Amino acid sequence: MQIVLDSKDLDYAFMFALQKANSIKVEEFKPFFNNLPVDPYIKGNYRFRSLSRFKVSSAGKLIKLPHGYLFQSKHYNPLLGDIRREFAELDDAILELEEFKKLVFAFNDYCKLHTEAREIGVHQIRTTCSRHNYGNPAPEGIHRDGTDLIAIFSVDREHIQGGETHLYKSRKESAVFNKVLNPGEMLLLNDREFFHFTTPIKPKSFEREGTRDVFVLTCPSLLSEY
Repeated sequence: MQIVLDSKDLDYAFMFALQKANSIKVEEFKPFFNNLPVDPYIKGNYRFRSLSRFKVSSAGKLIKLPHGYLFQSKHYNPLLGDIRREFAELDDAILELEEFKKLVFAFNDYCKLHTEAREIGVHQIRTTCSRHNYGNPAPEGIHRDGTDLIAIFSVDREHIQGGETHLYKSRKESAVFNKVLNPGEMLLLNDREFFHFTTPIKPKSFEREGTRDVFVLTCPSLLSEY
């Protein structure tokens, strides 16, 4: 992967980085976002989500771990904290894609440099918007997830405006990074050092629905085993 950093980001390069994943073909992921189950914990039925957890073996193989539930405290998620959230797992077919393995391995390589944790959570998320309902990728506001490291990988932006990702050193300070993540771009960040937020999306016109598709990877996974 080629690392792309704006000059204003260099002071924080050891804590976050923007990468262009030229070797990952995002087109192979797109069909798997069309039938995601709705996120029942967000009002409006505009967000769709599934998740699974993995580790990479010492032999370099991707191992799917037993499914679990997502749990964050209210300290990190004031909207949905202290709630045991249940989501479906990622489609087994997507796990067989070489492009998916490349994505997880790339994040795993980053994690090995910065944390002792080895379990990775992969959250597949579609946010939709229409003339009746704007989509909010981060309804909890400016926040941390309560993990060590995060990657936000953009798969697709279809017929939308907005959806700009921001990073903050604190909720009271101005953003130190703000950018729309285009397909194939991955933002890596230290969750212990930065708060993050993504602005709402709206359709470019009211004739059709808009969608924003991303993978969010976390290490540790944020999943607790049943």
